[in-house]
Amino acid sequence: MSPAAVPLLRIPVSVVVERRKADSPWIDFVWRGVGVLPDEPEMKPWTVLREEDEATLYYAGGAAIDLYRSETSRYRENFATGSPSIWVVLSPSEGAWPYAVAAVTVDPAEGEAFTEAGANLVEAVPMPEVLRDAIEKFIAEHHVEREFFKRKQRRADPEALARRHHDEGGHE
Repeated sequence: MSPAAVPLLRIPVSVVVERRKADSPWIDFVWRGVGVLPDEPEMKPWTVLREEDEATLYYAGGAAIDLYRSETSRYRENFATGSPSIWVVLSPSEGAWPYAVAAVTVDPAEGEAFTEAGANLVEAVPMPEVLRDAIEKFIAEHHVEREFFKRKQRRADPEALARRHHDEGGHE
C-alpha cells in the first residue's frame, strides 16, 4: 500500500439513522442518515435511541472519518460553504437490517461518488463542532497550496498526418 493511501488521521464516529413511516403504497419505511456523533458508544449497532410517532432514531454503527494530506483542498471546499457537512453512506444489507454503514467522509467529491452506486443512501449531515475543530486543525497542519498551471494547447498541423504517412513509405 502506498503511503498516500494511508490516512494521516482517523476520527471515530457514530452514525445515527432515521426510519420514518412512508406515505407510499410501495414501501413501508424511508431510511436516511441524519447525523454523526463523536466517538463510538458502548452499545450494539441498531440500538433504538428515540421513538416518535412516525419515526425511530437508531445508532446504526461506528465508522471512521479518514483524513489524507492529499485531499485537504477538498476539505477546505467543504468548509468554504459556511456549513460543513459529513456524508453518511448506507449500503443495502442482506442482514437483519436493510442497510449497513458503508462510509462517512468530509470530502464532497467522495460523498458524491458514492451516489453513483444507485442503491446507496447518501446524506450530507451537519458536522458537529468538535469534529469541525479537529478537521480544521488537520487542514491547517497539512494543507499545501498548489499552483495551478494551465497547459497551452498546440495548434493542429493539418500536414502532420500527410507527412507521416508519406515518410513511412505509404502511397499518396
